[in-house]
Amino acid sequence: MDRGKYKCQRAEEVRKVNYTYIVRCSDGTLYTGWTNDLDKRIRDHNEGRGAKYTRSRRPVILAYYEEFLTKEEAMSREWAIKHMPRAKKEEMIRRSGAAADIP
Repeated sequence: MDRGKYKCQRAEEVRKVNYTYIVRCSDGTLYTGWTNDLDKRIRDHNEGRGAKYTRSRRPVILAYYEEFLTKEEAMSREWAIKHMPRAKKEEMIRRSGAAADIP
């Protein structure tokens, strides 16, 4: 048996990063969501496999994101952002540096 294929990893090494994100839709509206694969999620939104809201508002552009260790933290932040006024979301986006880069 080749033990090299079965390396043990600490839990911290296999834990996925969770993201809360805001995309700017083609009509100028903002959509907030969460995911554990940001690149795939943005691609899904732009290919019509994302949220129903964004399907008719493509393309979307990543405007802002935050990273979290747990899904629950990301979901909680998503809820909080969705309840913010648009001006506060725009301020968060502006302060983060206009266009967010996908990690």
